[in-house]
Amino acid sequence: MDRTAETRAAAETRRAETRAAETRRKGPVGRPRGFDADEALERAMRVFWEQGYEGASLTDLTSAMNITRTSMYAAFGNKEELFRKALERYTEGPASYGVRALREPTARQVATAFLHGAVRATTRPDCPAGCLGVQGSLAAGATGGHARDTLAAWRDEHTAHFRDRLQQAVDEGDLPADADPGALARYLMTVANGIAVQAAGGVPREELQRVADLALRAWPPVG
Repeated sequence: MDRTAETRAAAETRRAETRAAETRRKGPVGRPRGFDADEALERAMRVFWEQGYEGASLTDLTSAMNITRTSMYAAFGNKEELFRKALERYTEGPASYGVRALREPTARQVATAFLHGAVRATTRPDCPAGCLGVQGSLAAGATGGHARDTLAAWRDEHTAHFRDRLQQAVDEGDLPADADPGALARYLMTVANGIAVQAAGGVPREELQRVADLALRAWPPVG
């Protein structure tokens, strides 16, 4: 695309964002929205999951969502806002195994459920391989910095949840008194993130399951 075409495309994007912002301020008028917003968000999530934030163009997103750019801006905001909504959907859907793992009764069961869940979620045949939260924006240029920061905060938040749960295990005698909950939580996240990267590279589920089981052998005994 030459500079003139890029300028026209940028101007059209700004006009669409302005029209969408005006629509949101005025509230819904006229005929109802002509698409399923839930289904559109699901499709956007899968595009970001497979292509990453910067790799997913507005054309890729609107084509997958089967809507116009104006409709996308009106319903979801700009690309950054759409990405945040897609990440929320991912957290509540494909990545919900993490929250479920925290509810397991023992620290070992927490670790087992989490790593086994990571293997299953990153190798589902009906979904993109890997993890949206890991590969969505590991390396990013200037336009993807906010997505990179959003995902870093997302991973840190999940690490903190596991740290707190493992601190509870130490307090209850389910882990040794000298166990380091923060290091153990980071260990789980590092293994899970590595599983996601390997899955995205095509490593089969059976091999990744063996990796998860091997990692669990190093888990501390009951206190």
